[in-house]
Amino acid sequence: MTAAYDPPATRGIEAPRAPKKRVAGRRSNFEMYSWLFMRLSGIVLVVLVLGHLLIMNVLDGGVHKINWGFVAGRWASPFWQIWDLTMLWLAELHGANGLRTIINDYSRKDGTRFVLTILLAASVLLTLGVGTFVIFTFDPTLTSK
Repeated sequence: MTAAYDPPATRGIEAPRAPKKRVAGRRSNFEMYSWLFMRLSGIVLVVLVLGHLLIMNVLDGGVHKINWGFVAGRWASPFWQIWDLTMLWLAELHGANGLRTIINDYSRKDGTRFVLTILLAASVLLTLGVGTFVIFTFDPTLTSK
């Protein structure tokens, strides 16, 4: 008995211009968008942080002038509130995205990965919530007794 010859052209190779079939279980573009976010947020963060350091430590008289009154005067302006809020959100999300990548790369068990990801998400939400709350509810009229 001889096996039937199956020529290579009939083994399921599609024609070059055949429409692509979507593979079941194929992942979305989340990782690509995550990678792109890291690059773009990093560029924006460089501008925000260097501007922050330049203004706070060089142009406004140095670090010894930073106190309650300085922050109160600065956050009286919506411009500086938005500047600091943008810096907070981008830094937190940028760092969390990096940690998410590290968790996915180095956690061996699915259960461990799940728990670490939940802890990361909870810490991000807490930090963003408290930071945003402080920036928008800061009361410069409070005095310490």
